[in-house]
Amino acid sequence: MNIPDDLSTVLTAVHRVARPRLAGGCVRDTLLGLKPKDFDIEVWGISFEALHALLKPFGATDIVGQSFGVIKLRLGSADYDFSLPRRESKTGLGHRGFAVAPDPDLSDADAAARRDFTINAITCDPFTGELFDLHGGQRDLATRILRHTSPAFVEDPLRVLRAFQFAARFDFSLAPETAELCRNMVGTYAELPVERVWGEWDKWATQATKPSRGLALLEQTGWLVHFPELAALRGTSQDPEWHPEGDALTHTAHCCDALVNLPAWLKADDDRRRTLLFAVLAHDFGKPSATHQAEKHGRLRWISPGHESAGGPLAETFLSRIGAPRALIDMVRPLVILHMVHHSGGGEFSDSAVRRLARKLHPATIDDLCTVMMADSLGRPPLDSSEPHALIEKLRDRSRELALQKTAPQPILLGRHLLTAGLSAGPSFKPMLDAAFEAQLDGAFHDETTALIWLKNYLSDHRLTKP
Repeated sequence: MNIPDDLSTVLTAVHRVARPRLAGGCVRDTLLGLKPKDFDIEVWGISFEALHALLKPFGATDIVGQSFGVIKLRLGSADYDFSLPRRESKTGLGHRGFAVAPDPDLSDADAAARRDFTINAITCDPFTGELFDLHGGQRDLATRILRHTSPAFVEDPLRVLRAFQFAARFDFSLAPETAELCRNMVGTYAELPVERVWGEWDKWATQATKPSRGLALLEQTGWLVHFPELAALRGTSQDPEWHPEGDALTHTAHCCDALVNLPAWLKADDDRRRTLLFAVLAHDFGKPSATHQAEKHGRLRWISPGHESAGGPLAETFLSRIGAPRALIDMVRPLVILHMVHHSGGGEFSDSAVRRLARKLHPATIDDLCTVMMADSLGRPPLDSSEPHALIEKLRDRSRELALQKTAPQPILLGRHLLTAGLSAGPSFKPMLDAAFEAQLDGAFHDETTALIWLKNYLSDHRLTKP
């Protein structure tokens, strides 16, 4: 493991008086061949007070809670968690209903048993590289299995959602005996604070390599019931000629997996990743209510007219319920409502249509929409997606020509122009500015000079000029 130099210096100092071990995600990720993002260190053989005194000279420290035995150490721009081994016992409902007792003399077996999954229960001596794996975590890493370490797993309902995002991030399956425990925990979901629910969904949305694994885990464990907009997609029929892959949930799973392999998602920052993946997840939320059979193209088919507009409010409800920030909801909703726009208008994208589309999408962008539509078209294996891809690229090219691929049009004519024209500020300004912006979107003017000419003609036509 490539341990940062400043952390290595601290570990050396701790090692002189105690027994530090790297634990949790940093060990798991290294064994998976991934670069660790976070380093957690468990320290045996030292009191909490002595460990805190030892760490303080190296940087700013923050005691997360002495009862938890955790100290955050800031080294440069990085934070590292130092903790004592601890015993936990269930005292109440929910994720926080535990009594925690740090114990620097706790056995390796007891310390590892409090971890959620075997893959997170492996520790490592930072000086010798020796691994301490008392629950078969390396075996489960090799076979890509999520397995609980002890029956105490059922005491914390958050662990089911952790399994959900781990499965999606690492393309893991759930051990049958762990799935059975999770099914028995379905009724405990209400104990979770919404911010913890959001934390796990956020990891799914920003770090997944196989999002469908997480969705399958929710269904396998019965926890899909807590996300009714998703659950309703199961069994929602789709016409097999257009959707040979199966029902709407199967389609959504394929779309999510397709998205995370697109360059646009792989190169995106976390903000854009969560926008795109949640938009793809929610894009067909409107289908359960809109789907019915009707004659089309000479035969009876499953159709879903209006499912795009029906899906917008459902996407907002779903995201609000899982604790998503308002800014994300405002990005996702228009992407859901407009995700079929490339199939309208005969595939022709006039300048005015592209400008209006960019305006409707704001704060999302046409580039975002094209990526969502691309994932949607790829979610229908084994169908050839070349025809919808051509339409999507045509829209992308038109938006690029108009410099609207990543932005929305901004009004050229402003209130100050009306004042300069001799008008008095008041309620009449808004309808005039609205009319100007509509004209701008239609291409009546494109810069300030032509905007002022339009304004002069508008005022004359409406007899608003001064005598």
